[in-house]
Amino acid sequence: MIDEKNEIDKLIDNMITSGDELVDNLKSVLPNSLSESMMMFHESTVTNLKKIREFLNK
Repeated sequence: MIDEKNEIDKLIDNMITSGDELVDNLKSVLPNSLSESMMMFHESTVTNLKKIREFLNK
């Protein structure tokens, strides 16, 4: 079970990092309104992923 939690933690970290990189790359080519929407969506996703991690690590 501990190995599974570690794998889930790694997966969540990877999802957050990949999302950060995607947002950074796309915000330079998207119009400001789309860039801001994408950044807010990503922030929401990161918040939810962190909540999932907290729940699984209880």
